[in-house]
Amino acid sequence: MSHELRVQAVSQVTDRSPLPTKVPQRLEALWATDVFTLSKMQASLPKDVFKSIQKTIKTGEKLDVAVAGVVASAMKDWATAKGALYYAHVFYPMTNATAEKHDGFISLQSDGSVLTEFSGKVLVQGEPDGSSFPNGGLRSTFEARGYTAWDVTSPAYVMETDNGVTLCIPTVFISWTGEALDKKTPLLRSNAAMNKAATRLLKLLGNEDVAPVNSSCGAEQEYFLVDAHFAHNRPDLLLTGRTLFGKSAAKGQQFDDHYFGAIPERVQVFMQDVEEKMYRLGIPAKTRHNEVAPGQFELAPFFEAANVASDHQQLIMTILKLTAKKHGFVCLLHEKPFAGINGSGKHVNWSVGNATQGNLLDPGDTPHANIQFLLFCSAVIRGVHKYGPLMRAVVATASNDHRLGANEAPPAIISVYLGSQLEEVFQKIQKGETQSAGQVSLMDLGVPSLPIFPKDPGDRNRTSPFAFTGNRFEFRAVGSGQSVAGPLVAMNTVLADSLTWIADELETKMAGGADVDSAALAIIKEVMDKHSNVVFGGNGYSEEWHRIAVEERGLANLRTTADALPVLKADYIEELFSRVGVLSPVELESRFDVYSEQYILAIGVEAKLVVDIAKTIIYPAAVRYLSELSSTISSLKAIGIELEKETAEKVASLVHSMMEYVSKLSTALSKHDFESTEDHMQYCAQTIRPLMDTVREYADALEGEVADDFWPLPTYQEMLFVK
Repeated sequence: MSHELRVQAVSQVTDRSPLPTKVPQRLEALWATDVFTLSKMQASLPKDVFKSIQKTIKTGEKLDVAVAGVVASAMKDWATAKGALYYAHVFYPMTNATAEKHDGFISLQSDGSVLTEFSGKVLVQGEPDGSSFPNGGLRSTFEARGYTAWDVTSPAYVMETDNGVTLCIPTVFISWTGEALDKKTPLLRSNAAMNKAATRLLKLLGNEDVAPVNSSCGAEQEYFLVDAHFAHNRPDLLLTGRTLFGKSAAKGQQFDDHYFGAIPERVQVFMQDVEEKMYRLGIPAKTRHNEVAPGQFELAPFFEAANVASDHQQLIMTILKLTAKKHGFVCLLHEKPFAGINGSGKHVNWSVGNATQGNLLDPGDTPHANIQFLLFCSAVIRGVHKYGPLMRAVVATASNDHRLGANEAPPAIISVYLGSQLEEVFQKIQKGETQSAGQVSLMDLGVPSLPIFPKDPGDRNRTSPFAFTGNRFEFRAVGSGQSVAGPLVAMNTVLADSLTWIADELETKMAGGADVDSAALAIIKEVMDKHSNVVFGGNGYSEEWHRIAVEERGLANLRTTADALPVLKADYIEELFSRVGVLSPVELESRFDVYSEQYILAIGVEAKLVVDIAKTIIYPAAVRYLSELSSTISSLKAIGIELEKETAEKVASLVHSMMEYVSKLSTALSKHDFESTEDHMQYCAQTIRPLMDTVREYADALEGEVADDFWPLPTYQEMLFVK
């Protein structure tokens, strides 16, 4: 690593032009062309087979395995017509990654010829091994067998790259004894549990025709783009996804001039390429814009069924990374790739509904009169209050710890924001007051040519981790690089639990002679009496809120992943998942084991890299500069010119201090004897991370003292502003 490479990288970036813009196709011509959609199935399958598949997809009924062979043949014919030679069962292990194993359609015949073959048995079940994926004790090391099983509710698609076309089939991934080894299986179970509880409550409320209830998800994806020439000269970016060193540039995001600004030409060409790929895969990209930090951007899709949305989210992350390479970028999905400026999240907008009752979290024009909505909203409030630590645990990662609690993302304290109007409705019910519709507030902008329009009953609260935003809740604490499946599992599970409790209470009160409305109001009042402490509409960043939340309201403030993950081992969390039927005790324990291991490994890699970069890149550069500086001072002194030694002394002092803490960090990394996984995580959080921060503090100070033509690493100024 040298200054010459850094200068060369800057030159290459400034000389780069955007890739040529393709002539855009009409959306109708692009949409879902690479997806084996229901309409394509209908056109290629016998009527009875199509009806059977359609029923499974729409109602969740068990797949009739007898039709799988016919579907497999049609799917193969469609995929091979598009150039596919291979198929892949795509699954989602507990690492937040996407996994796939490619198999050929080829079948060798006795005469030496070949045929393309794809049976129903192969479609329904695969055996990808996958023994090296962390499983948290669900399989022994020597047990290689793991099965994938076709998820018919998520459509198959072809993935086209420069290297060819592959038929991709979304699947679950389970052990040979049936335990969930993935993210998808618990998500499907949680949705089934929520559907069961919601359907029961809807029928108790007098609804006779109740379609299956599904959760929906729309995840806003934030990301950074850094030119590949810079990223390839930053070992920390390549290996950890974030800068372990780097002095803040003189200009950051303080002017807010990047936020919603004009999208740089090269970035917009990249975005259009991403969106074309998404449209071909049936992913409904809706919004794109510059985010607040320089070099940061966002895309957001429409709402979809949660299971499909989760699969699509994994695809979006893959598409962003692959397309970035094509355009000479590296796409960073780390939650905090640059210190001192905002990091990236993934705001998960979540709701529940069905075809007959619609969106069950839509208050309509008169939420005070909508008992059904108020009960479902009460269920959310109860669930988040009872299981707030779980909500924190499912967004806990080493990378997300850099973001949660800062003045850019929600605090680690999980609270619910309802908005002023809805909060007032619940407060009145709690006090036993009669509801009235009130008047719709209008907003007059004072400009004759602009219309007067209704004022939204509640502003958005960006400091709330779990905010009601009109007809859904927005879980704002999810990390940019995370799978949305874990948060969706938690939300569906706690909702199912609360809906079941509400239905039990409603049945009891109605059996005692109460009518539906009075029984429902009594339940809502009880929810608010017991759980209103979780409702908060103020500034979640304030020190006062942190004090009140913990000391007066009894809410948990789990600041780090080391604090949050042990919640997964708590008896009441184990009992919740077992009772609702989403995760068995051993499956839940496996998730703690895997996630804690990932946390420890992530910090270990970062800490080792801090030592390596400090010793082999920053220290030599600083010493060379110090030698040059000392030589210059001596040479000038020989001809009677005295220079101040202050800079040389400061550089020498910083180098000494940095290397002193590098030594301490190296020693700390040599410790391996821990009484428990929890102790090991706390050691990472309380000992390793502070030492890393101290090494960085001295290294970043050196960057501000060492002459620019000696500094080897691309700087924040270059990475964030040179596009």
